[in-house]
Amino acid sequence: EPMLVLGVRSSLFLPFKDLGLIIIDEEHENTYKQQDPAPRYHARNAALVLAGMHGAKTLLGSATPSIDSYFNATIGKYGLVELTTRYGDRLMPEILTVDIKELRRKKIMKDTLFSPVLVEKLSEALGKGEQVILFQNRRGFAPMIECRGCGWVPRCVNCDVSLTYHKAHNQLVCHYCGYTYRLPQVCPECKGTEFKMQGFGTEKVEEEIAGQFPAAKVERLDFDTARTRTAYERIISDFEKGKTQILIGTQMLSKGLDFGNVSVVGILSADSLMNFPDFRAHERAYQLMVQVSGRAGRRDKRGTVILQTTQPEHPLIRMVQHFAYKEMVSLQLSERSMFRYPPYYRLIVLILRSRNEEALQEMSALYAEKLRARLGERVLGPVTPPITRVQTLHIKKIVLKIEISAGIAPLREILEGIHAEMQGYALFKQLLVHYDVDPA
Repeated sequence: EPMLVLGVRSSLFLPFKDLGLIIIDEEHENTYKQQDPAPRYHARNAALVLAGMHGAKTLLGSATPSIDSYFNATIGKYGLVELTTRYGDRLMPEILTVDIKELRRKKIMKDTLFSPVLVEKLSEALGKGEQVILFQNRRGFAPMIECRGCGWVPRCVNCDVSLTYHKAHNQLVCHYCGYTYRLPQVCPECKGTEFKMQGFGTEKVEEEIAGQFPAAKVERLDFDTARTRTAYERIISDFEKGKTQILIGTQMLSKGLDFGNVSVVGILSADSLMNFPDFRAHERAYQLMVQVSGRAGRRDKRGTVILQTTQPEHPLIRMVQHFAYKEMVSLQLSERSMFRYPPYYRLIVLILRSRNEEALQEMSALYAEKLRARLGERVLGPVTPPITRVQTLHIKKIVLKIEISAGIAPLREILEGIHAEMQGYALFKQLLVHYDVDPA
């Protein structure tokens, strides 16, 4: 029998006989949470329960721990071990912030994604035979296309989102359901022929790099280029061997990769990471930026990170610059305590979906009313999420904020009772309903 199992989150369900230790590496990763399909579980939390059942130890490892885990360590629920120096006493990379809003105002960055500082550092690194990583957390060429004449934007027929333009296949693609649509020659609304690109993805970065550094060997690492394990391994292997000089990618780049010859990392748009409607947005942005920065200067020389932003004075940018993890946690905890979010409260999200928008509206309001009668102000909603329709189904959410001290068994009884009551309504049968406990 194997003494060591190296597995993904579902490996927790293997039939262990004599389990002694579970190691969760990069425990902050939100991919440990399975959202769909059921069972919806967080592998980190499931591992703690599994270890408890076997009398085993659990080791959670991360350079940027999740706030929930760090909080548990500070209150004594978990033990805390801190490594305060980098492997081999390497220096942390130098992070230079660049105010791209000011550069655009002065027309210095009029038609380019790269600030002069980034171009200079890129040229220096390539001249010394060193490697470069460029990070942009959007794939495709442009997240949105708009008609210059009338403002028409191509949208998905199944989801309430604009389509992302992928230049390689000259296609517009929905990143939620996979719907594709050829880029029209003329605007269907005004018959205009001019379209403008809004925003940029990894394809656009790749095209601009090819124009500015034609001699450099460039690879792109995102969901489009690394769909299979062999494609992913080839891209990583070529970069490790030095066959590739510039690697452009999405958050796949932040996954604990160790490249010895990378001296420059460019974070092309820090704002797109921070400006997100989620209470964990700043925590995630900090983790991503620090993890990506950690790819620079991992051997005998100090690396450089160029962080492009329109908000250089933002407290989070300053914290990333100084690797001030505890300061970030302290600020986030004070906000979460004030607005009743984890780790002080437990979140349970009730997700209701239906093709019949009116039935969804009526039933979600009734459901929330019944929940509120039993749970009071702990119930928020129903609310419409930022993306209101996915795969032809309209969506509503009801959020429950439950005190950590509350008993789970009586709460489950209340929720099951109300769900049974709702089953008595004919319209309710047109809805798909599920609970998501501790959403990622």
